[in-house]
Amino acid sequence: MRMAHLVTNCSFSPSPAVKTHPKSPNCGHNSIRFQNSKSSSSSLIAKSCSKRSKKLYVTRASASVQAPADKTQTPLTGSQQESAHSSSKPKKVMVIGGDGYCGWATALHLSNKGYEVAIVDNLVRRLFDHQLGLDSLTPIASIQNRIRRWKSLTGKTIQLFIGDICDFEFLSEAFKSFEPDSAVHFGEQRSAPYSMIDRSRAVFTQHNNVIGTLNVLFAMKEFSQECHLVKLGTMGEYGTPNIDIEEGFITITHNGRTDTLPYPKQASSFYHLSKVHDSHNIAFTCKAWGIRATDLNQGVVYGVRTDETAMHEELSNRLDYDGIFGTALNRFCVQAAVGHPLTVYGKGGQTRGYLDIRDTVQCVELAIANPAKPGEFRVFNQFTEQFSVNELAKLVTAAGAKLGLEVQTKSVPNPRVEAEEHYYNAKHSKLSELGLVPHLLSDSLLDSLLNFAVQYKDRVDTAQIMPSVSWKKMGAKTKTLSV
Repeated sequence: MRMAHLVTNCSFSPSPAVKTHPKSPNCGHNSIRFQNSKSSSSSLIAKSCSKRSKKLYVTRASASVQAPADKTQTPLTGSQQESAHSSSKPKKVMVIGGDGYCGWATALHLSNKGYEVAIVDNLVRRLFDHQLGLDSLTPIASIQNRIRRWKSLTGKTIQLFIGDICDFEFLSEAFKSFEPDSAVHFGEQRSAPYSMIDRSRAVFTQHNNVIGTLNVLFAMKEFSQECHLVKLGTMGEYGTPNIDIEEGFITITHNGRTDTLPYPKQASSFYHLSKVHDSHNIAFTCKAWGIRATDLNQGVVYGVRTDETAMHEELSNRLDYDGIFGTALNRFCVQAAVGHPLTVYGKGGQTRGYLDIRDTVQCVELAIANPAKPGEFRVFNQFTEQFSVNELAKLVTAAGAKLGLEVQTKSVPNPRVEAEEHYYNAKHSKLSELGLVPHLLSDSLLDSLLNFAVQYKDRVDTAQIMPSVSWKKMGAKTKTLSV
């Protein structure tokens, strides 16, 4: 995949190129090659590209209003900042991975709150759908049309940098051009099943996630030393230990000596392992270089609408329901809408933290408004409620009955290697202390999500519902999952 490195904004007609990349054309861009599994050379690899045209397309960004957080006062919410500092220069936030599920909602939310926003994305998530024969339940516009529509509705500009953060030359230019005060990092391959399809996807996931994050850290050190990194981690880093899960660190006494150490990690896929390595790299650079960072260990996200994405159909977010990228509650609601039994893996006792996507954007805003100190590595567990898979299935069944849907549940063989019945109690107080007001899972929210799924049920491909990736059966041979 050859992808031009572009910088554009949300105006309807990008200006002509005003600047070319000053460096040599060689780069370390990730190129994806996808072939049929019958080919002996089939692979999904990272390789160098050569003689790429690198152009920067820019137009003048409009100024919004946002004030810096006052570290000496009580935590600020975005609305408090907006009202208290209406004449201040807007803070700049780079949203890496801003075309994705969480990233798009976050970029719009921050722009709406008065931040000056730039999106950095290589659009590879859309490529995954084409490779695997998948599609979002909701039709989603191109990133260019999304940003243009946002401009037309709000008058607010979002800059767009199209390129791969694994290419440090591209990322450097983006940092030098935009000069972010905060970098929100969603730009990773985010699916555990995807990382377990075959060797090539496992390698891609680890390379893309670990090297990409390392590049972000080096870019901050070289070009934006005061920049605050807000990194999306995952609660899956912790696993399911038989003790309470703390927020990032645990104080232990051993042989008469006491210390506070990073909480033990028990990742359960090559994706989760990449996140663990990210956390270690970020913690190290905070200590060695004085990087300021907040690691948001997020639970399972559900929902599709935020105030901003609901403004126009071209701003709609993606909603994945397949067995590779779909999350549990979103999958269940789509399954109920089309009359497919809810697919509970194994015994269904798997318990995790969950949160509404509206709370994802709120948590990111709170982390930005109350940044870490130089050299500080903070960990916040980002979720609002805990549910087992069986509990979610019962909630969806009850909500479906109110809408006249006959919802059934069936247990299917668990494709993952995980405990199906276990203790789970994770702490999550730090974001609440900063002012998080959660949207808890309610009957009205489930009704809304189910009605949304019913609205688009004609777009559902039932062949994509059942799990197709086995943790134990993955191998070195590249697989093709689409029919």
